[in-house]
Amino acid sequence: MAVPKRKKSRSRTRHRRARFTAEAPHLTPIRVQGQTKNVPRRLAKAYHRGLIDDDGL
Repeated sequence: MAVPKRKKSRSRTRHRRARFTAEAPHLTPIRVQGQTKNVPRRLAKAYHRGLIDDDGL
């Protein structure tokens, strides 16, 4: 595992963390039971297989 040679200051650490922003997932339209739904792409197979109910949408 990599180990830093020097301690990073609080200012540097917080400045880096402040710039990070989470993005909304890209939605993909799929057809489930005759209805079109926009779901995250990584969950599309689960919706088709019936592993996730569409009641939450």
